Amino acid sequence: MTDEGYIKFDLEWVRSAAPDALETAALREWRRPLFDRGLIGHCRDLNLGYGNISVRSQGIGHFIISGTQTGHLRDPGERSYTRVTAYDIAANRVRCEGAIRASSESMTHAALYELSPNINAVVHVHSATLWQKLIDILPTTAPSAAYGTPAMAGEFRRLYRDTAFAQDGIAIMAAHNEGIVSTGHNMAEASRRILALCDKILVPAR
Repeated sequence: MTDEGYIKFDLEWVRSAAPDALETAALREWRRPLFDRGLIGHCRDLNLGYGNISVRSQGIGHFIISGTQTGHLRDPGERSYTRVTAYDIAANRVRCEGAIRASSESMTHAALYELSPNINAVVHVHSATLWQKLIDILPTTAPSAAYGTPAMAGEFRRLYRDTAFAQDGIAIMAAHNEGIVSTGHNMAEASRRILALCDKILVPAR
């Protein structure tokens, strides 16, 4: 998890009003069970947050994503989310507007939304147990593709084209230790896909 939390792209942050309560309602609702399972949280040893969630928003290429270093918050308010309003995967650039900078995983989320208009929510979590059990069992990105980079975007395109990722909505990031992503038509579907893996493999929620 040593790279988690570090922004690897050029970020333009326009400080402005946060997304409103309606826009963040599903994010806040589903963040809580993900947090309770330890899939979103904070690593005290490294003093870094991990895990992030997003939903597609109005506007071409727009989505609302959790802000950087908010992993320690079980139910952050609207000000802990921000709106990505533009990105360029090839140039490794992201623009966001809100009260907080966008997550270091914003480029990965952008790449996933580009795969299909049917993807309206993305969940990125961390679990050492799930990752170790499922790497190369479920669709898995190449070890050479670092998170938050154009190479990772290309890997997601490959998985969506050539594997069950398009149907099942779960992928393992080989080069991103413990990293797992899920997609869905909405936040409920994307979250339930991850939580179902937990129910099958991990101990019950605390």
